[in-house]
Amino acid sequence: MLAALGRSAVARLLRAGGGGGAAGLRHAGGGVHIEPRYRQFPQLTRAQVIRSEALAGFMWFWILWHFWHSSDMVLGHFPYPDPAAWTDEELGIPPDDAE
Repeated sequence: MLAALGRSAVARLLRAGGGGGAAGLRHAGGGVHIEPRYRQFPQLTRAQVIRSEALAGFMWFWILWHFWHSSDMVLGHFPYPDPAAWTDEELGIPPDDAE
């Protein structure tokens, strides 16, 4: 009795494609949802372009504002040394009379 039930269950699974539903049944709506655009830019709406330009403008405003008002964060918190005050020895230049 159990063997017969087991065989009928296996037969049902094999007929149904191994799953609970019909073989090859797709639950997606018909057709492709987004057309593929191989090596092409995506189609942007006017609102997306305006928002991206505004965001990029604000980003550059933020960067340049902070660079102007707190440039020590980028350039350092020390006075830049005067290269004319360095000696030849400090620069590793041998004396003129050395052969």
